[in-house]
Formats: sequence, C-alpha cells, structure tokens
Amino acid sequence: MSEIPETASTVVWQSSPPGSIYDYIKVASFSIGPDGLVDQWSWRAVDLFGITAEEVRGKDPVEVFMPAELRPRGHRHVAEILDGKEWTGLVPFRMPGTGGAHGLAEVYVMPSETESGDRAALCIVVDVRALRRIESDLAASQAIFGQSPFGFLLFGTDLTVQRTNQRFAAVFGGTADEHRGRTVHDYLSRAEADRMTASLRRVLETGESAIDLQIVGAAPGSSDRRHWSINLYRVHSGSGRPIGVAGIGTDVTRRHIAAREAASARRNLALLNEASARIGNSLDLETTARELLDVAVPGFCDLASVDLCQGLLSGDEAPPGRWSSPHAEGYGGGSAELRRVAFASAVSDAPLVATPACSPEGSAPTAVGAVHRYAFNSPCARALRTARVQSIPGEDGSLVQSTLAVPMVAHDTVVGLVQFSRTKGSEPFGERDVALAVELAARAAVCMDNARLYRREHERALILQRSLLPPGDPEAAGLDIACRYLPGNTATEVGGDWFDVIELPGHRTALVVGDVMGRGLRAAVAMGELRTAVRTLALLDLEPAEVLSALDEIARGLGTPSGAQQASRVAHKSRDADLSEVYLATCVYAVYDPVTRRCTFANAGHLPPVLVEPGEEALLLDVPPGMPLGVGGEPFEEVEVELAENALLALYTDGLVESRDHPLDEGLRAFRTALTNPVRPLEDVCDHVLNTLDTRHGEDDIALLMARIQGLPVEAVGDWRLPREPRSVGRARELARAQLITWDLEALVDTVELLVSELVTNALRYGEGEIRLRLLRDRTLVCEVWDAGLVQPRRRRARDTDEGGRGLQLVGLLSAAWGSRRTPRGKTVWFELALPDGDSTAEPTVEQLLSMF
Repeated sequence: MSEIPETASTVVWQSSPPGSIYDYIKVASFSIGPDGLVDQWSWRAVDLFGITAEEVRGKDPVEVFMPAELRPRGHRHVAEILDGKEWTGLVPFRMPGTGGAHGLAEVYVMPSETESGDRAALCIVVDVRALRRIESDLAASQAIFGQSPFGFLLFGTDLTVQRTNQRFAAVFGGTADEHRGRTVHDYLSRAEADRMTASLRRVLETGESAIDLQIVGAAPGSSDRRHWSINLYRVHSGSGRPIGVAGIGTDVTRRHIAAREAASARRNLALLNEASARIGNSLDLETTARELLDVAVPGFCDLASVDLCQGLLSGDEAPPGRWSSPHAEGYGGGSAELRRVAFASAVSDAPLVATPACSPEGSAPTAVGAVHRYAFNSPCARALRTARVQSIPGEDGSLVQSTLAVPMVAHDTVVGLVQFSRTKGSEPFGERDVALAVELAARAAVCMDNARLYRREHERALILQRSLLPPGDPEAAGLDIACRYLPGNTATEVGGDWFDVIELPGHRTALVVGDVMGRGLRAAVAMGELRTAVRTLALLDLEPAEVLSALDEIARGLGTPSGAQQASRVAHKSRDADLSEVYLATCVYAVYDPVTRRCTFANAGHLPPVLVEPGEEALLLDVPPGMPLGVGGEPFEEVEVELAENALLALYTDGLVESRDHPLDEGLRAFRTALTNPVRPLEDVCDHVLNTLDTRHGEDDIALLMARIQGLPVEAVGDWRLPREPRSVGRARELARAQLITWDLEALVDTVELLVSELVTNALRYGEGEIRLRLLRDRTLVCEVWDAGLVQPRRRRARDTDEGGRGLQLVGLLSAAWGSRRTPRGKTVWFELALPDGDSTAEPTVEQLLSMF
C-alpha cells in the first residue's frame, strides 16, 4: 500500500450492512514484516491512530506508538513475536486531534509467515474506550430490564414483544422469556388493546414519544380494574435505524383512586357550600324541601324525595327525643304519618318509588302531597325509628342501583325522611356519600325545625298582637270608624304602635293612637301594658289631660327597676336607662261627644291629628304636643274642637309619614293631599292613603285610625232641666215616658220610669243645684241625671231595718250598665239599657229583688 486513497479521510467504521457488530466495536489492523517494521497499514488504523500509511510504513511500530519509557519492553515483545510467540496486551498510544492525549488499545499479535518463509506478524487492534462503552450500555440495559421497579417492554418493529423485565412478568405471570412474541391483545381488552396498538404504531412511525398514556385493564386471574400510566418512545440502533418501541408501565391505580376520592371530596365540599347558600332561604317547609332536592339532583344523585312528618306540617308540637318506639302514638304498627312534599329526578320516566323495599303501605306510588305510612319492617320505617341511615340495594330489573334512606334529625327529633337514589350506570354510594347525605339532610332538618319554631313564635306573636288591638271593626255612636295596622318588623309582625276605640258613658267615644319607642316583642309588650292602662283610665271617665298625666306616671313606673334592682340602680345605670327607654311613648287621646259633635284632644309628644271638613283642605289640628309619656315633669293641655257633620278625623303614627328617604314635613304634606276631598267610603280612604304614601313599610310600625263624624240627630236626644224641688221626680217620670213613646220604646217605659225616679230622688237628696235629665237613643238607650254636687254615689247593701239605700242596687239589677262621672260643674249619674230589638236585659228574679232587703 504505497499511498492512501482520497477516501481514507472519509472512512467510516461500518462497511458492512447496518446492525453489524462493527457498528459498535472499533477494530483496526496492521502487519509487521520480518525486519520488525510496519509493512501494511489499514484505513481503520489510520482513523484510530490518526497516522497515515506513509507516516508509519517501514517504521518501527514501537518507536511510532509507544512512549519512550515503554520502548525497551516493546522491542523485547516484538522480538519474541517474530520468534513465533503470540501476544496480547494493552498498549497506550497517542490519540489523534487531542493535543497529545494518550489512548489505550488492546492489541492481539499473531505470528505469520511471508512467501519466502520469513517470520512476520499480523496485529489486530481494538479501542478499549469502545469496549467500556459497550460494557456500560449492557449494564444500563440490564439495570432497566432487570432492576427497574417499573414494568418494561421492548416491542419490535412488528409490534410484538421482544423483551420484558421481571417486574412485568410478576404482574402478568410466567417468566420474562415467555412473553416474547406476544402482542398487547394478549393483555388488554379489545378496545384498550386497539388504542395501545395505535399509539405504538404512531410512536414507531413519527418518533414522537407518548407520555402518560392511561390504560385500564385487569391482571390475569383478577377481576380488579387496574390503571396503568404508559410512556412509549422509539428505540434506535447505533446507526440511527429504528429497531422498535420501548414502553415503561407504572401502576397508578392508587393514584387514580386518590384522585377520584379527591375529586369526590371537592364535589362534596362544593355541594355543601351550595347547600349552605341555597337551603334555608325560606321559612316555608315545602320550599326548604325543594331547595334540598335542587342541590342534590343531579349533583349528588339521580332521584330524590322528601317526606315530612304530618304533625310537623299541621303545626303540632314535635314529641321530645327521637321517635324510637314503634308503638308510639301515631305509628299504628308502621311509621308515623308522612306527607310527600317534594320529588326530583334527573332521568325521564323515573318512578315515584325508588325501590319496592320502601314502598308505602298499600304499595301505591306516592305523589307529591299524598299522606302515607311506611310498613313497620321496611328500611324507611327503620330509619325513622332508629334515626340512622339505611342503605337499600336496587332490585333486579329496576332502574335504581341503590338508595339511601336518610332520616332528617334536628335537635334529637326526627322531622322527616329523605331518599337519595342512583340509577344503574352511576357510581355506587360510598362512605363519603353516606356522610354527605347525612349532612345534607341534617342541614335541611335544622332549617325546617327553625321554620317550625318560627311559625310557632310567629303565631304566638300574632296572638299577642291581635289581643292587644281592638277586635274586628270598632263601633262608636256618631262615628264611622276604619283602621289599619302594619307592623314594621315583618319577621314577627308585632310592634309598639297601637290604636284603640273606647266607649264611654253618654255614647261618648275615646279615640287613642300611641307609639312605643322601639320595635319587636318588647315594644309590643310595653304597648300592651300602656294600652291596658289607657282603657282602665278611660273607664274612670277622666278628662283627656288627666288620662295622659296618669299614664305618664304609669309609664315611668313601668320603666323603673324595683326591689333588688332598685338597690343596684347606680351600678347598672346604663342598663336601667336602656330599660326605661323601652317604655317611652307618644300618644294622642281624644274624647268625642256625638250630642255636641265636640272633640277634646290631649297630646303627649305625638304627631298632630288631621281634620278634613267637607269641601275643605286637610289641616293639622293645633294641639300642644307636650312631652312623651315616661318623661314626666310637664302638664298636658287640652284643646276642644267642634267638628262639622261628615268631617274626617285621622289619627296616625310616624311610620305613615316619615322615613329615611324623605323628611317629616314632606310626608305630612303628602298625607294631607291624600286625605283631601275624601268622598269615597272610609275603608277605601284608608287603602288609598296606604297605597299613595311612600311608607317604606318594614322600616317602622304604622297605625292609622280614621273616623267620619256623624253626630246624634236632634230627635235622638231628650234634654230637660228640672228645678230642685220634690215634684221634679214626677216631672222626670212624665218626660221620660213621653220621650220613650215618641221613640216607640214602650217596652222600656216602666223600667226607665223606675230608674229615673231613683236617680232624680238621689240628686234631690244628696246633690246640689239644678237637676238636668238627658235621654240618648243610639245603639242603646242612655239616661243621665246631672247635678252640681261633687259627692259621687256609692252602692251599698242596706240593712233590714233601713228604709232607704236600695236605689242603686235596683239600678244595677235593672240596667245593662250604670256609673257616675265628674263634670266641670258637678257630677253625672247614668244608666244604660239595651233596645228592645237588641239583646234586652233580663228581668230581675224574685231572689234578686229579695236580696235587696
């Protein structure tokens, strides 16, 4: 070989077909002639040593390749080789292109013979670096296949298994060698195997790796579904030729279960959060049940129903403790009476009964609104008795897979039953689902129990409020009355505003409107105490100013602690101040006389009455406001006003005319405008006022009392003055008889003559000044006898020896009512009789008459 061809600089290690061992092991050769000099030099030697044939041919190889310190030993070995000995050893050499760095070659020298019979040698050289790389590659391959904790497969280009590791064989059985030649169809279901095959083919064709390919299957001999995460990548030869696809499989079943549980937990938390926001927005039981099902279907289950105890819906008090006795009242051998109040379904044609095991007695489907019972041995009845969840599996052929019968328990009381059902194809209920079902039912149960308590308290509050207000439409002589009451606290519908219409002697009427400062039940209680006090004071027939003065003293007494509280008054000054404030109130008290059509007003810090006379604009009466009740220290003034026939008088509280959105003056102006020219019926006038004014109902209580002035006609009044002499008694009887005959009241003549004679006689005997007799005919007949004396008559029991003292006893027996009152110039004694066409007073019995003697 005289010179190196031009292709020597581009020589490659492989000249054999791809896949040869020479692709990996770098082998070079050269020969030594009989003279110990290099005579042949291969192209691979050129590449390995970086020395051309011209540079080395004819030279001593020891001098060319070996370091100086090793050359003596090298000459000895060359001499021995030429003597016919073989030699193998490691020889350092200078590496080409590395600035003098040394490499290490394994040299195998074989003695040879030339044509002339001279001794020569053939040298085979292997780069030790390539051998070390092969050893490392083999060790890595063995580590992956033999020591990897993951399942490992190597697929050939035909997508059959070429090699597996022991981890894979441990899962799918047999030894690693027994899996050679298999395909993915031998391990997976058809659908999963087709998906895996498609992924293998795509990786082999494109070279793009498949990361975290999720495969579901079951190991041989097991029915447990396993989840694997598969990573696929293409494998190449040393020359870059694709030779297959490697796959690493990791069992991620636990991770999948954990992820599913985490997703379930997040779903449950989301459901609970939604339940908190949506359940209990209403205090209506049926609405709360529907809110529960709106949350549960379809987010938690496919079918659901709610049954509530009939006693809860009818307003009966729930029994204390759990309904644990099957023989308790209301069970009748089965469950208590229940009413289906809600049903929801996420599937079409869903049955009203989720499972036959919980069918009501009679096995008829339970529609919403139906009342039913569950059989004693049914799971639903057992859930109600024990207050524990019952899991009910679905039956063959049924749409339902499983059902949870969950009792609705609030404060150790079962208020109903909710059934959650999932249809076949849905995930079955787990322990977390049972806990969630119990929580959902419990939240709804608490809301329903709150609704029950609210309804009970609401009814009690309404009873209290109605008991404190006049029943029905009040009636009064000479007045057409209409009234409205709207509490500001819509939660309890009770408040501190009140109105009253009180009948007084002589067909007079007291009109009262008041407002206790504060709201709610405490204000209502204070209002009731003040209203009772007003009625008591009104029956004493005091003047309006006197009534308010006495009421002021009562209000201050109600707000002042007593007894032990009084001893610690200084220490609890702020608390006592708050207590006193509850009983601060404003009030207007008016007394109307239908005979004179005059009305006397007294005001304790309240808004002025409004008067509308026919054809005139509404005006505010100038009544001195005075101080609110409970403040004390200031007297109250009276104002007397003569009212025109058909005039309209309105008493009201500030909730009607005042709000945060407009000032009081604007509200009063709007109120007066709404009352101008009230020609419609009085009830319509009230509705018009409430509909016209911007009352902002809910901010404060509203009380409105309206009266249209009628007055007693002149022909309904008999009024006479009698001199102070004995014959006036007979004259009084004659006048009374004549007047009663004129009124067609002959049936009352004898009784009235007798009673008038008694009262006039007493006026002559015990009174002073001129005597006045007055008869008033309206819904009843009233007789009044006036005189200037200040001594009030007193009814007493006469002794057997007394000749007198039985007159007032007789008046009390024969009249419907009697009494006396002070007047500015004396006193008035009166009695009242029912008209013959009304509820006539029964004649006194003989025993009653004899009891006077």
